[in-house]
Amino acid sequence: MRKTWLGVVALTGVLASGAEQNPALSAAYWKLWNPEVQDRIDRDIGQHRKADASLKLADVPAGTEVKVEQLSHDFIFGAHIFNFDQLGTPERNRKYKELYGTLFNSATIAFYWKTFEVEPGRPRFKADERDTEAYWNSVKEPKKEPHWRRPATDPVVGFCESKGVRLHGHTIIWGSNKWQYPEWLFERFCPPAEKAKILALGADGLKKLTPAQIGELAPVYCRELRRLFEKRVVELAGYYKGRLHSWDVVNESATDFSKGHMIPGDAICKSVYGLMPGDYTYHAFKTAGRLFPENVALNINDYLNSAAYTSQVKDLLARGCRIDIMGTQMHLFNPQQCLDIADGKPIETPEIVWKRMETLAKAGLPLHLSEITITSPGDDARGREIQAVIARNLYRLWFSVKPMMGITWWNVVDDCGAPGEPSVSGLFTRDMEPKPSFHALNGLINGDWKTRLTLKAGEGGSVRFRGFKGRYRVTYTDASGTAKSAEFRLAKDGDGGVLTK
Repeated sequence: MRKTWLGVVALTGVLASGAEQNPALSAAYWKLWNPEVQDRIDRDIGQHRKADASLKLADVPAGTEVKVEQLSHDFIFGAHIFNFDQLGTPERNRKYKELYGTLFNSATIAFYWKTFEVEPGRPRFKADERDTEAYWNSVKEPKKEPHWRRPATDPVVGFCESKGVRLHGHTIIWGSNKWQYPEWLFERFCPPAEKAKILALGADGLKKLTPAQIGELAPVYCRELRRLFEKRVVELAGYYKGRLHSWDVVNESATDFSKGHMIPGDAICKSVYGLMPGDYTYHAFKTAGRLFPENVALNINDYLNSAAYTSQVKDLLARGCRIDIMGTQMHLFNPQQCLDIADGKPIETPEIVWKRMETLAKAGLPLHLSEITITSPGDDARGREIQAVIARNLYRLWFSVKPMMGITWWNVVDDCGAPGEPSVSGLFTRDMEPKPSFHALNGLINGDWKTRLTLKAGEGGSVRFRGFKGRYRVTYTDASGTAKSAEFRLAKDGDGGVLTK
């Protein structure tokens, strides 16, 4: 057995791999994930995730042995990095960090407004003593700390850059009062007279007013909301410029759109979250599109995986917004859901997932499974096996979908989610011991989906192969007996060209 827990192959993960019909799941489950479905997934993976390479190696005789090794994926295999230096011991933190650049090539960094800018004008870019590993190692109840899962961003950005990990900012604009919306927006920037009127009406009273009537009731606050929301986009874009590769510009706004709350020209949006600036998604993307460099991808993100979300994205694109990637979520938070899946009930079946992806693809954008949760239905051997098999099959299916460009696991470590999220949805235990789900995904990402070949050069040093898209290294010996290597990127059929080094 390979001893390293981050090895390409781990024999402890063979059963969890799902290559055989794991008995932890019912016959009804395997009837849904039958050999015909698996064959279709394999065909689609081969068609959409691979390309034909065509190389010419200078001064290499025919018959020369050439080793081809894939170094990295173009496809995003990500996770959030919210628990940076927060796991309680140097060894746990070391194992956690080791995942980024090995299993995960992308990290989602927390920019939740409520905890990022606790006081107006004082964003938490730079770390203080409370962000250090020593501080978190001394905390007895880390989940009671207000910045749990919300590290200062500069150290995380610097770490990811040092590892060559793609950086994704989450999230700039979101209406959630619990996780995102700072209380000081209303407390400090709503004039006393307007505040008194709003409080006198209460939530129920405000619901009875039209956006125009609210605009007349609190004109200064409406203007201040718009200004402060735009200021947040401006500050993040100005501070990081092109350092982060992508951002969730607006999170979970499709419900507002589907309910008719996004009206161009309105001073205020009667959002499902509360009061938001009028037509806030449109204005956020217009501002972001103007300020972020073209090489920074602007994402929209939502859990509403329906035609309404597709319609919202089409509407924003038609109105001139730059949206580069469409994020979609899949959270199996309830352990019973995973038990039901194991019993063969119609939850996240291949047909359901294919149909959903087909609906979202009609927006014409690349898709990113930006947040996924798959819970162990019980912290026992069977529950962990169920989690691993479900994860493996869904990853394979998602990886096979043509417009899909990435998959991001949410909570990597057990008992490190947000309050209310399941405690056993991680790939690792709280002590950073790998679970079968880790071995299942590692076997795919660093095993099945990494191209490694030993070939013979043809006439004129020609080498051809079909491999997974990404960065490659070829090693060989030229006619003089000199060992050489060269790197190239395989992104589309025919990539490679003449390699000399």
